Amino acid sequence: MRTRKLQLKKINRKTKKKKRRGEGERERRTTTLFFSCPDILKNPCSTLQHPEGIQDLFSSATRRLPYRRLVSCMDNIRHPFRGIIQDLKGRKACYKQDWVDSICSGARIMAPTTYIFFASALPVIAFGEQLSRETDGRLSAVEALASTALSGTIHSIVGGQPLLILGVAEPTVIMYTYLYSFAKRKPELGPDLFLAWAGWVCVWTALLLFALAIFNACNVIIKFTRIAGELFGMLIAVLFIQEAIKGVISEFGIPHNDDPLAIRNQFAWRYVNGLLGIVFSFGLLYTAMKSRRARTWPYGIGFVRGFFADYGVPFMVLVWSASAFAVPNGVPSGIPRRLISPLPWDPQSLHHWSVVKDMGKVSPVYILAAFVPAVMIAGLYFFDHSVASQMAQQKEFNLKNPSSYHYDMFLLGFITLLSGLIGLPPSNGVLPQSPMHTKSLAVLKRQMIRKRMVESAKECMKQKATKSQIYGKMQDVFIEMDSSPVSSTHNSFSSTKKELEQLKDAVLKSEDQESLEGGFDPAKHIDAHLPVRVNEQRLSNLLQSLLVGASLLAMPVIKQIPTSVLWGYFAYMAIDSLPGNQFWERILLLFVPPGRRYKILEGAHASFVESVPFKWIAAFTLFQLAYLLMCFGITWIPVAGILFPLPFFVLISLREHVLPKFFPPSHLHELDAAGYEEIVGRPSQMGLDCKHSSAEDDESEEQSDSEILDELTTSRGELKFRSRSTSIRDDKLHLQVFPEDGNN
Repeated sequence: MRTRKLQLKKINRKTKKKKRRGEGERERRTTTLFFSCPDILKNPCSTLQHPEGIQDLFSSATRRLPYRRLVSCMDNIRHPFRGIIQDLKGRKACYKQDWVDSICSGARIMAPTTYIFFASALPVIAFGEQLSRETDGRLSAVEALASTALSGTIHSIVGGQPLLILGVAEPTVIMYTYLYSFAKRKPELGPDLFLAWAGWVCVWTALLLFALAIFNACNVIIKFTRIAGELFGMLIAVLFIQEAIKGVISEFGIPHNDDPLAIRNQFAWRYVNGLLGIVFSFGLLYTAMKSRRARTWPYGIGFVRGFFADYGVPFMVLVWSASAFAVPNGVPSGIPRRLISPLPWDPQSLHHWSVVKDMGKVSPVYILAAFVPAVMIAGLYFFDHSVASQMAQQKEFNLKNPSSYHYDMFLLGFITLLSGLIGLPPSNGVLPQSPMHTKSLAVLKRQMIRKRMVESAKECMKQKATKSQIYGKMQDVFIEMDSSPVSSTHNSFSSTKKELEQLKDAVLKSEDQESLEGGFDPAKHIDAHLPVRVNEQRLSNLLQSLLVGASLLAMPVIKQIPTSVLWGYFAYMAIDSLPGNQFWERILLLFVPPGRRYKILEGAHASFVESVPFKWIAAFTLFQLAYLLMCFGITWIPVAGILFPLPFFVLISLREHVLPKFFPPSHLHELDAAGYEEIVGRPSQMGLDCKHSSAEDDESEEQSDSEILDELTTSRGELKFRSRSTSIRDDKLHLQVFPEDGNN
């Protein structure tokens, strides 16, 4: 009898486990179907008002879901060029306006132009030096700058999305490093036919990009979720750190192809060069990080802070490069070491222009073998270019002109083909330069709109107009400057009125508060409630590309930059990319003791901190960390390392089909959210008292437009959603930041 009771208890426990497992699976399946079923998304209210039909709807959707995916895939194949044609029609309507807006901007357009020029040129010079080291001088900063200038000029004139910035990026350097490593080991190729074989790789890559664009593959961009983008960004940051460490260590060694008997290569002088390299690398890293955050400095006027925030990094490169000339006269020539690059007019820099002649010397076997790396490069460019374009036109920027993913991918194929035929490393959309470009143009547009609206308001105030008349005039000015040839007039007007509701309330209520606050101040009210708009035009991209090309003439000066300064710049690019990366923020959370987690709530923090239990945060972070280590390990494999983009394509499938089986849907949605939602924390009572006591002093200090947008964006250019903390009630802080399952 006792044995029978034990058996029944075991059966009951198994039944309950299966039941709970089945309920969880149904919940995950229901959540997935809810967001994938168009019938519910089109009219959710009417659907949920009839719960008896939901079961039938979900059951039919379950049967139709794989079929829908197959039909969607076949539909893209049956309608080639559909996406490209739609993109061309959409951009044709606003192409003329892109140039008109450029002219209307006047000299103001030079501010975002110079800003993005320095943001593009410095990384390209650093990548060129890395290419020169990895390819034994076959490619250098000259080719990297030429490729960036050529591709940027083409894209700015005939490209679909002019806000997208193109340039030679780290993925291209990595792939070309593997291509050279493979070619020099093969006697049929060798270093002499490296560029010719790389040309065939570019030919195959271009054909694959053409196919992806023609058959509407860009429709799958919605599957590029945060987990893939942040993992890729973290891998690039790790590779930057690796390159910086390798570079600093190499300062103590003898350079490749240098005379080991030279005085500068003696042990004592190599040691001096290494110490100088450490000083210059860490000096640039520290000063660049400080200047990057100059807008938060408590000292200095706004113009000085803005200058150092926008141009501080190139200024520090200039300062540390100039300090390299301060070494004593007795130091041998070549210490500290400087960039090794031929001049653009040297024969060594001219041979690659005729590389197409050598492509016929490559054997057919290696022409076919070039297809393998081409698949990896095409997939990498498809991912990187699409994400960069997506970040440049986030919906929070309120862009008026349509996107152009398909056509831009087709144009990228042409640029890749052209680059391969003339022996240049290909360029693609880059981060964070693309969203940085959009943000700088948002600052420009804000300044232009603000100036016109303030002038119209002051004009009305001189005429003793009422507050409603003042607001009506400001609204007319905003709508006039916000008009677009491709947007519907009615829809644009209604959406604009909705966005200006807060400004309207502030203007109309100012009449009641006139005696208390000194009347209506146009600049104050407009600054506080002006919606984000972007000056969508092509001239800034074109000018910055031409400036990059013109910098080739300055190669004699660029060659004076110490290599150790570039190693510090690599470290800066890695560290500066970490803030705003939620993967990095969750790694840091793993090291916060439970008793100190309440401190997280006192500052701005991501929304998942309050909505997801800590054990799920830790599990998701450890999964990403293990995946990152696997991807990084692949890059160390001598020949197979060229397959390092493959895990990112696999990750898209894992995210869609595997992870939902191990993580609750609501938690997975928070951890892999499409947007960056930040909750403004509540400081301690002492901080509140200090802030309240200095409120009058803060009012006298006005924030600049750039400072406002800096607060709303991450380092990678992603706009933040801000909300209030839900874990803080009254004056009490919850000690449990991450609620456990079943607890609040």
